[in-house]
Amino acid sequence: MEKLGKLKFGNGGLGGFLNSIQTLFVGSLRVWSIPIVLMLSVASGFTTYYGLSYFITPWIALVITIAIQSIIVICSLEIAGMHWKANPFRYLSVLLSLLVAISASITFSYFKFYEVSESQSLQISRINDIRTSVNGYLGQLLVVKSQILKAQNADLDAAMKDVSQAYFGTHAEVPQAYKNIVGEGPFWKHYNQRYQSKKDQFTQLEKEFKQLDAAIQGLQGSLNQLEFDTENNYRKVLSGLQDVQMKFNQLATNAGVSVPPPLVLMTYGQFSQGVTPSFAMWNNFSLFAFVCAAMVDFFTFLLSYRLESTAPGPLSEEEQELAFECLRQFSDFRINNNDELEIVIEKTDLERARRYSDWSRMFAVGFLLSRGFLRKIDQRSVEFAPNLYPLIAEKMSAKIRELKAQAAAEQANS
Repeated sequence: MEKLGKLKFGNGGLGGFLNSIQTLFVGSLRVWSIPIVLMLSVASGFTTYYGLSYFITPWIALVITIAIQSIIVICSLEIAGMHWKANPFRYLSVLLSLLVAISASITFSYFKFYEVSESQSLQISRINDIRTSVNGYLGQLLVVKSQILKAQNADLDAAMKDVSQAYFGTHAEVPQAYKNIVGEGPFWKHYNQRYQSKKDQFTQLEKEFKQLDAAIQGLQGSLNQLEFDTENNYRKVLSGLQDVQMKFNQLATNAGVSVPPPLVLMTYGQFSQGVTPSFAMWNNFSLFAFVCAAMVDFFTFLLSYRLESTAPGPLSEEEQELAFECLRQFSDFRINNNDELEIVIEKTDLERARRYSDWSRMFAVGFLLSRGFLRKIDQRSVEFAPNLYPLIAEKMSAKIRELKAQAAAEQANS
């Protein structure tokens, strides 16, 4: 008995102490749910406004965003407190409003999450596109370069052949008197001078092509380093490409060859520009961005739905007494499929026969429905909300203690 006495905490004992801790914990979670819902609404509102502002005027986008987030929270609270059998039209209208608001929020929030999740891949895609374009252009230059070298080699070989034929006197333009005379005559000197001139041109052309190759090598080196220090390397790519184009165009013009169309790259500002929201983003669908956008609105809906179990405000002592006394007047109670206590609020056949006035108890039902302590199941029944049980339990405990005190007093008097 002494050990049992040590385990008591106040009037309720250890059980009462644990129950009060649990009640405090659950109540704290419910209170904490309110700022969480507000923060989630703000976060979802920011991403919704971000996407919406790209399509309409910013201040209109802000008003629509506030309306969307308000509809999500309000409809979540309403849909948690009613059953479709009670008022199917209202239930479906609230559900439709909720779905439209969530769809709009997810659609425009998707743009922001798409930008965040796809910015890195977009940068890589742009770098790959730049590399492909530059390498394709350089490939065209190599084709033209090979044509120029081939033509110069052919000219050089033809000049060498002319020198050889002039030396042996077999050239077609050698006069008949000098035919087949071997030696370095005036004809040989003329063709040899032409050969040396073409040889010098070819040597100079090779030097210029080596300089061009060095410029191309520097351009390709900047291309390979675009992932690292992107800004500086991209500017080097632009200047390197311009240098390559200028040198090659000069060489091709001197050789009388048409040059490939010049390659024009985007500026660094365009290259580093972020994602501009557009409905084209849905073509390259990002599941991760969609899940993130939907997750925020889902949590907002879920917590708002759960908040419905907490009444807008506590009942005063007189209101608690009124609710308890009026609910006691009902006689048809049962546990429904939601594991809640359900009350049939229609008059019984006997009450109809006696023309019983149920105004007071129906007033209590309407009062508790408006305060969130009861939920309407259908036209003839309501169920207890979770926050009504402790109030009724407290009143029942008080009545039981009162009855016990009366019984003890009567026994003492007798």
